[in-house]
Amino acid sequence: MTGRIKIIRKTTSVVDGRRQQEEKEFFSCWCDVKSLGTNEKYNAYIQILKEELIPAMGCTEPIALAYGAARAREVLGKEPEHITAKCSGNIIKNVRCVIIPNSGGLTGIEAGVVLGAVAGNASLNMEVLLNVNEFERKRCRELLDKKICNVELLDSPVVLHFIIEMQAGDDTVSLEIKYDHINVTKIVKNQEVLLDSDHKSGETPVASDRTLLNLEDIKTFADTVEIDDVKEIIENQIRSNMAIAHEGMTGKYGLGIGRIIRETYSNDMLTKMRSLTAAASEARMGGCDMPVVINSGSGNQGIACSVPLIVYAREMELPDYVLYRALVFSNLLTVYQKQYIGKLSAFCGAVSASCAAGAGITYMGGGELSVIKKTIENTLANIPGIICDGAKISCAAKIAASLDAAFLAHHLAMNGQSYAPYTGILKEEAGETISCVGQIGKEGMKETDKEILRIMLERV
Repeated sequence: MTGRIKIIRKTTSVVDGRRQQEEKEFFSCWCDVKSLGTNEKYNAYIQILKEELIPAMGCTEPIALAYGAARAREVLGKEPEHITAKCSGNIIKNVRCVIIPNSGGLTGIEAGVVLGAVAGNASLNMEVLLNVNEFERKRCRELLDKKICNVELLDSPVVLHFIIEMQAGDDTVSLEIKYDHINVTKIVKNQEVLLDSDHKSGETPVASDRTLLNLEDIKTFADTVEIDDVKEIIENQIRSNMAIAHEGMTGKYGLGIGRIIRETYSNDMLTKMRSLTAAASEARMGGCDMPVVINSGSGNQGIACSVPLIVYAREMELPDYVLYRALVFSNLLTVYQKQYIGKLSAFCGAVSASCAAGAGITYMGGGELSVIKKTIENTLANIPGIICDGAKISCAAKIAASLDAAFLAHHLAMNGQSYAPYTGILKEEAGETISCVGQIGKEGMKETDKEILRIMLERV
């Protein structure tokens, strides 16, 4: 069955002193309910959403370390007397400046590892520190004072890679995580290998094939997906990410960027988008213990590709199913971009997620695929140079700046304007441009990443 979804908005205006009402088509898309519903891609896209949109507390890198330490402690079977955390450069970069949730304000690799070893519940995955109590926080501080944890730089070509080594008495454990935040690839206890799976699946289920993603199919899928197949996932993202956004606006986290944006700029839609999204990020980086539904292993990206769309839909009074489809589109577009860049890079993830948010707003605004592509190109022509210098509260400001660029890109596209192909890094097709940006982020910025880390680790 094929049909067109339409949303008609009624607007009232005053002309020559008389009120008149006008109906205008606001959102429209063709839907062929069988277009992806019976093939491999439909099921793969559903699975990708399930794999990527998961809840996590705090910044994902210190949480990953806490998870690894909790798992290692389980295998060791007792409290460790000594721990060594061997971490890739990008892990170090993203852990050193953020407050660990439920830690009592602690920061750094040592704190994340020790708290995970003392109080972590590995069965909770990325919410491993959910149930930490005051006694456990006190014990963590005692062990930190004893300096039981050493940190070493792990020379690895894998950007997301760390090894937790623990010792208690005559017992030793080594646990390795690679590629993904909770993907355990190797466990050794007392020289006995308990797990050795040095590939991307490790202990986690085999990931769905991200190479199946492309712009055309993402839009078709968003248009045609059965809402019941994604409703629970998407509603959890809406509920969690908006809750922490409001917490960030009212709580005392970082610099209060969200509140400053709201108080400084006009009370328009863009201001509401930027303020709430920035507030959510700042709360997360500032140690808030509320969960965030992440995307591509990142809470900031999960926030940036969802909160602006939620604000837009509510301001425009759009039906829930329009928002659900737009969030499906935005989330998958974020994953699509990140498959080229990788989970960790010198390329700021706020750019990718904000680009997806701008395109998602164009989608909700009734823009056809060609207009959506223009939005993507307009964004990537503007802000691909924002670097990632580690997770910290200023990520909120980068997100706000990126959303400003994405919303401008949306308006340009809706007015038929876009930058010409082959100007700068832009290619003929948006998908080609995304691939090129990914190549810059993954390969071109490797030396940049090393230099950023060197500068961050300098001591005056």
